[in-house]
Amino acid sequence: MMYDLSGRVAIITGAASGMGRASALLFTRAGAHVVVADLNTDGGEAVALEASQLGPRAVFQRTDVAEESDVEALVARAVDEFGRLDIMFNNAGIGGAVGPLEQIRVEDWDRTQAVCLRGVFLGIKHAAGPIRAAGGGSIISTASIAGIDGFPNLHAYCAAKAGVVNLTRSAALEFGRDRIRVNCIAPGGILTPIVYGAEANRSAVEDMLARGQPYPRAGQPEDIASAALFLASDAAQFVTGHTLVVDGGATAGAVALAPKPGANQPPPPRRFAGPSFEQNTP
Repeated sequence: MMYDLSGRVAIITGAASGMGRASALLFTRAGAHVVVADLNTDGGEAVALEASQLGPRAVFQRTDVAEESDVEALVARAVDEFGRLDIMFNNAGIGGAVGPLEQIRVEDWDRTQAVCLRGVFLGIKHAAGPIRAAGGGSIISTASIAGIDGFPNLHAYCAAKAGVVNLTRSAALEFGRDRIRVNCIAPGGILTPIVYGAEANRSAVEDMLARGQPYPRAGQPEDIASAALFLASDAAQFVTGHTLVVDGGATAGAVALAPKPGANQPPPPRRFAGPSFEQNTP
């Protein structure tokens, strides 16, 4: 293992599937105790069990990252269970409000911000103290290339992820003196359940993602997990306030292979894209 997390304790939100699951498994293989956090109890417990079989013990904590009491309880669980906290990976997110801006319902906008941005704020707020007490560590959040570029019909998501990018910068300024590094990852198109939905769609979505950037394959959850492992490790001990773009070159410049989602196409009907284990709503 290139990056060693032996003896460290990490929280990973949104860890029942996709990028969070891949990160939980990779972090345990690197030697960390992991608290798997998610709303999906069945999936989260399964990931905690799988992770525990690969390395140090992992546990599951059901968590709604938009609720401050849940995030407080999550951080307390890590400290109670393992005696410290070194790494906080604010990964949980949803697609949220999708569709033309004029049709977005305020409640769908607010829920998108609550999960994708307030959840990151709460994770940083409540993890900072225990990480400071441990002598420093790493806070990582999942942003998106949609927080760097605009994307049609993803207005609420773009706004929330842009907030994550700049919150990362301001938090890095505040916590640098405590040796707490604060960074975020901006994934491009990653083949996760929240993207492909039903398993039957997976192959077609993978092909579409593979054509969406210069590098000729779809992004995989393990690509993001590897980036998070680097940022969590001592190899990145002088990296803070940074947005690490992991997108196969999608934001490097104009690519003729495929348009951005929704570009030059009729707008999709208004909907709310929630967690991958729940049904989307109109």
